[in-house]
Amino acid sequence: MFVFLLSGVLVAWALDGALGLSFTEKAVPVERALPAPAELPRAAPTLRAVTGLAGTRLRLAGQAVGDALVARGAHAPALRSDREVEPGGGELTVRVGALPQGGSPERYRLTRRGPGYFLDAATVAGAAAGLYRFADRVRGGEDVLADRGREVAPRLGLRLIDTGAVGLDDDPARFSGGGDYSLNSDVVGTALLPEAPWVDPAATARIGEQFRTLVRHALRDGYNAVVVPGFLEYVTFSGVGDGRAVYPSGDAHIARAHAMAEAFAPVWRYAHEAGMRVYFQTDMLALSPPLRRHLESEFGGLPTDDPDLWSVYSAGLRELYHVMPFASGLMIRTGEGGSAYRLPGWDYTSAIEVTTAESVRAMLRSLLAATAREGGDREVIFRTWSVGVGAVGDLHTNPASYEAVLHGIDDPRLIVSTKYSQGDFYSHLPLNPTLLGGSQRRIVEFQARREFEGQGALPDDLAELQQTALRRFLAANPHIEGVWTWAQTGGPLYAGPRSLYLRTGFWQLWDVNVYLTARLAQDPDTDVPRARAAWIRSTFSDDPDTVSAVERILALSRPVITRGLYIRPYADTSARALGLEPPPMMWIFEWDIATGDSAALSSIYAATRARLTQALADGRRAVELSRRQERLLAGTDDGTWRDPRLRERFTAALAYQTDLLTVLGEYRGAVLWHQRWLDTGSAEAATRWHAAEKRFRTSAEEHQRRYGADLDLPAYNFTAAELGLRRADRDPAMAWWARGLLLALLLTAAVAVTARRLPGAAGVRALMTAALCPWRVGACTEPPGRLDRAVVWLLPGLVIVMSRAVFTWMAAPAHLAVTLGAWAVLTGVLRCAAGRQGYRLAAAVGGAAVLRTLPLLGVLAVRGPGFYWSGFWTSAPGRFLYVTVAWALFLWVFAAAWWALRDGYGLSVRRAWGWLLAALGTAAMVCGTLTWAVGAETSLSTWNDQMALLPWGLHRILGLTEYLGIPVTVPRTVTLTAAVVTAAAALLIAARTKGTRVSGADRP
Repeated sequence: MFVFLLSGVLVAWALDGALGLSFTEKAVPVERALPAPAELPRAAPTLRAVTGLAGTRLRLAGQAVGDALVARGAHAPALRSDREVEPGGGELTVRVGALPQGGSPERYRLTRRGPGYFLDAATVAGAAAGLYRFADRVRGGEDVLADRGREVAPRLGLRLIDTGAVGLDDDPARFSGGGDYSLNSDVVGTALLPEAPWVDPAATARIGEQFRTLVRHALRDGYNAVVVPGFLEYVTFSGVGDGRAVYPSGDAHIARAHAMAEAFAPVWRYAHEAGMRVYFQTDMLALSPPLRRHLESEFGGLPTDDPDLWSVYSAGLRELYHVMPFASGLMIRTGEGGSAYRLPGWDYTSAIEVTTAESVRAMLRSLLAATAREGGDREVIFRTWSVGVGAVGDLHTNPASYEAVLHGIDDPRLIVSTKYSQGDFYSHLPLNPTLLGGSQRRIVEFQARREFEGQGALPDDLAELQQTALRRFLAANPHIEGVWTWAQTGGPLYAGPRSLYLRTGFWQLWDVNVYLTARLAQDPDTDVPRARAAWIRSTFSDDPDTVSAVERILALSRPVITRGLYIRPYADTSARALGLEPPPMMWIFEWDIATGDSAALSSIYAATRARLTQALADGRRAVELSRRQERLLAGTDDGTWRDPRLRERFTAALAYQTDLLTVLGEYRGAVLWHQRWLDTGSAEAATRWHAAEKRFRTSAEEHQRRYGADLDLPAYNFTAAELGLRRADRDPAMAWWARGLLLALLLTAAVAVTARRLPGAAGVRALMTAALCPWRVGACTEPPGRLDRAVVWLLPGLVIVMSRAVFTWMAAPAHLAVTLGAWAVLTGVLRCAAGRQGYRLAAAVGGAAVLRTLPLLGVLAVRGPGFYWSGFWTSAPGRFLYVTVAWALFLWVFAAAWWALRDGYGLSVRRAWGWLLAALGTAAMVCGTLTWAVGAETSLSTWNDQMALLPWGLHRILGLTEYLGIPVTVPRTVTLTAAVVTAAAALLIAARTKGTRVSGADRP
């Protein structure tokens, strides 16, 4: 037993290492949003004309000025390409070349002479920047001469935006189910045809119009670059081998790529002509079936550390530059991929194969060399977003890993793009430390439509937080030169609100973040409250009282979000598990699913235990602040709003927010008080738990009734929460079941010892003897009655069935089926070894099995399965002790079986080992075969849904096997390995040993 206990210590130590559970405090930036004082808007200037608008770029910028003046009630000025000043003045004259060359190409200077204005710039880019800033100040009621006579240049020269909602399907049916968690963000899907001509011209025209609208809007906000998804769909790899090495002649991929390039090159070129840099975006490895076959045939797999493999992609990149000659470069992501990113009917996909420092470096060097050979000012943007362990796994957040991977790659064409937060786009995260250093050119990623915080359905003004981030990064790192704003993308595009940027729904609610991010990129010291007020005036109303009310609503949005959608004591703690850092939300797992799993909820409670009062009060406070926002909006005058429909949408959004936070507040109370009861057994905690649960169910039903069919403000998904609560409700009953079983076992043992002649008592004593001293099982005499014989089989079976039923809340038939099936196969094979007389073997295996069950029942008897799993996830000492003992007793079962075969039935050492291995191998082979047939993902997800251990949404969104890094080939490997073990066991059994002892079946 000492050896078994020692092995249990090693298993417990290895399990602790694999789980890697830890909690540490983290430094979260402080957010303070203050509204600007109420001010009257500045009067719009009077302009008769804007002159000097030569070329498309300046013409569009001049139109922005004209549109801004019209929006403020002024007359539209004439737009002219000449620079002549008319008598009487009143012109805005653009003079390109009036400033010396050098410095930022976007430098400009605005001066006034009499009634006229002069905008001087060194380049067209500077003149356009000045015109857009002039127009922006007109729209927002600001002083157009705030920079009078000074040369102005944006602080950050590269300001990217995504494609927003361009190309997304706005069909209500796509949103009605609420369960489309596809992460594909391709913008051309609605234009694809399954056969020639491959592209729908009408759909392409719609996408083109949407894209032009986005470009014009982005330019007016201050952006000068756009990121367009796409790469493989435009190339044929004609530069690889003889031109047909990847796609043979006649392959449909060739015709489709030509059709795609012909249709969409003019669409994306518009941004270039309007003055924006255009970057194409792809995951790596990007794959199509023929491309995968070529790589595997040529390189024996997908060796991403081999520069020759990347020569194929470099040829594709050079081809992209030829079919899209206006392209400014390629943006690459390596940390996500798989089926969730695949467009239905589209055979282009991606795989997470770039997972080592060597592979990243090989990829970048090859693609940078290909970009350099094409000439021009093209660049490669590498995103540090990564998932997993190791140098590449935490490249995104670990400065040491960043340095290890990218040190020495200082190509001037390389730009490294990184999210501003130390993790994904959640709140309660430190600023990303990797942005404080690094020798490469850097840009900072921000998300305007916060996917994890209502997906744009809730007010969520991020300007002060982003200003803090930019100031910190710029002060520490001179290589920061740009931002990338996500106006729509991030997370599933059809599982949330039907709000499409610039197109459908209340997209204005996050447009404030798009706008203010661009303002901060141009000037990180921008007066944020006044800039916000300018946006409100241009979007909602120029009435000072209304502007003030809306600004106060937006200023309150962050306290509402950070308290209502997060449990702060946990969110402010850095947790680690399974080599990953779980996000600071977790109780809402991935977008809109309130989770009910023990791993998340027990971990949240562990971090919250000492601040439970604060955690519960935050939920109530968030509802109070949301109601204050509602009152502020209700106090505005309908007639002061530029569009009354926007006021209606704002009112509806705030009502939805209050309702949602009310439901979440009650759920917060239910799960935290349940965890408190598991922790302490307090009667008060139990009372509060049940009261909060009752309120939650009432409010959740009302929430579903109000918003279940609302596409703009969809109800949250509480299926997983309900599954978790049902199991929580059974914890007290399961604890009593476990206590009853323990008591019954103790009484049975006591009776068997004291009433030795009682029918069945001998069978119980045989179980006790075999459990504690299996080497004495050979001394057991055959019992005189059938009842004793039945007891050694039925009592252990009953204990195993009942204990596992209690362990699973009597709600996980999959777990029971696998567990009981494995026991049945194991004992069945061993029974074959015992021949006609299986009493001694049954006593040995059954007694050891009952002994193995006692620690489980002991833990369950405290406060049910919830207590078991809460301790497993959060109590390292308890977990270590339990695993050590449980593992030792698990091995004890097989030791008892071996002794029974040797001393109870006289088998040789070889044959005893053979039968034991045959039993183990057969049981593993049966379980492995079933799992293999069903599928690893389906098997795991079915088990997890019934046990509620890991987030319910994992399977539906990311996949349990993919997220946990479990190869889908595991069932096959287990099955084949078990088959080999079983075959070897058969040989051991069949082999004859000289002087073989007589089997128990033939003993007298």
